[in-house]
Amino acid sequence: MTDTNLPLSKQCAYCKQYKPLTEFRRRTGKRSKGQSRRGACRECRKLREAGNAQMQLQVKGAPAFKEAKTPHTSTGSKGKTRPRAADPRWKAPQLRGPKPDPQDASALVPSAKGMILMRGHSDKGRRWHQEIDLELAVTLVKEHAAVVVNRRTIRRLYSNKDFRAYILTRDNYTCHFCGLYGDTIDHLLPRAKGGHTTPDNCVCACNLCNQTKADQYVEEFMGR
Repeated sequence: MTDTNLPLSKQCAYCKQYKPLTEFRRRTGKRSKGQSRRGACRECRKLREAGNAQMQLQVKGAPAFKEAKTPHTSTGSKGKTRPRAADPRWKAPQLRGPKPDPQDASALVPSAKGMILMRGHSDKGRRWHQEIDLELAVTLVKEHAAVVVNRRTIRRLYSNKDFRAYILTRDNYTCHFCGLYGDTIDHLLPRAKGGHTTPDNCVCACNLCNQTKADQYVEEFMGR
């Protein structure tokens, strides 16, 4: 097709009027041809941009314009104009609610698969994330091992190295069972029986007590 056979006008997708090609923007996609044009003419494009700018100001709390010289309208299937709010395809922007309390585990809402996203950092400061079930996420928050970021995400507070240093410092390097010097960490409720590595479930212990207790309950170990 030569330049003389190219169409000199195009129908606007919004106002349905035939206008010269100079009123339309060129398409820049890889598959677009040299004379390809976008669907909105220059006048309709200005109306859309003005309507979007006014709506953003209203959402942010800024006062709306007192008089709109050219209110934004959308065209129906028959070419009739109607206000944008009456357009069934238009949806109002959804505002985010307030952030939940970092210690409020009841604010967590699982995904469709029943999972919660957990974030954290390694000993070298590298970030990681994984999905865990809701029950585990609630336990970690209640036992002060994690905090709530939003209703679908929690953040682990300690890396492995930081957690060990925190427990030993908190207990002053004193064994929870015998009162002697301790430099290891033991779980009050063993992990083999459902315990987790949290500040509320871990204590400082000496090497002998740690190995002797193994996977016993505290009452069982102390009463022997």
